[in-house]
Amino acid sequence: MRKTAFLIPVIAVAAVIGILSVFIVDEREKVLVLQFSKIIDVKEEPGIGFKIPFIQQVVRYDDRILSRDMEPLEVTPLDDRRLVVDAFARYRIADVRRFREAVGDGGIPFAESRLDSILRAQTREVLGSVSSNDILSSDRATLMLRIRNAAITEARELGLEVVDVRLLRTDLPAQNLDATFARMRAEREREAADEIARGNEAAQRVRAQADRTKVELVSDAKRQAEITRGEADARSNAIFNEAFGANAEFFEFYRSLDAYRMALKGRNSSIVMSPESDFFRYFNNAGSSFASASQADSGAPEGAAQDAPETPQPGTDQPQAGAETGDAQTGEAQTDNVEAAAE
Repeated sequence: MRKTAFLIPVIAVAAVIGILSVFIVDEREKVLVLQFSKIIDVKEEPGIGFKIPFIQQVVRYDDRILSRDMEPLEVTPLDDRRLVVDAFARYRIADVRRFREAVGDGGIPFAESRLDSILRAQTREVLGSVSSNDILSSDRATLMLRIRNAAITEARELGLEVVDVRLLRTDLPAQNLDATFARMRAEREREAADEIARGNEAAQRVRAQADRTKVELVSDAKRQAEITRGEADARSNAIFNEAFGANAEFFEFYRSLDAYRMALKGRNSSIVMSPESDFFRYFNNAGSSFASASQADSGAPEGAAQDAPETPQPGTDQPQAGAETGDAQTGEAQTDNVEAAAE
């Protein structure tokens, strides 16, 4: 009984010591065995491990890829347009021994704080070396790769491996939005004014060319018209000369009728002038010279000319055409006679 009573506590203590001496390493973890804060062993492979109870302790770290969201960061690119950038990083603990030596008892929170400082510094450096247009364009992938590669070197001192860095959102600060929109509007208005000016310049060139072509065409047409008119006048003069040579008296009479027609256009035309004027020569001598000439040309008998009205002689009581008593005859009545004769 005494032996049994003694063995039971011994067995219980041994079982407790055995349980405390054994630990299991999960496949998602990395384990450090510490003795008085000094690293004794590193367990990275999954399985069973052993330690000295109450003297050694086990510290576990996540071996999976972890995510870290950065606080919004304000950067200033080369064109001095400040931007607010949101980013996040993917990292993992690559060297657990170095990680423990770097962060001590701070663990993951302290490591993430150090990682934030590294990422913020590298983001400012990389984005500050390019323009805002590069940040907002398809070159962002190249910029993110540069930030990651620069952060990898510094994060390696913490035992961390930076897997990826991504820029989530790139916006303008709230206080700069109005000024930026005004500047963008002014740039677009300037570009529009340039386009309008170039369009007006091109339109002016086209308009000037069209005006020049118009002047050339009109000038050439006028030249051709003058040539044609000159040739027609020459033929007309030749015909008139031929007609004048054939019968001068009839030609003069025909020209006088043409002059009457031109001078007495319209139904209510009137002319007031002296009846002795040469313009009415064929009115005053209608029964004498032209009638005799016409009879001579047509071969009519001499007695036919006697039927023509006699021409009033000066000194007789019969009024002459165009006198004060015959103004109406030189007026509308003469106009009708002239038009009838012209027709």
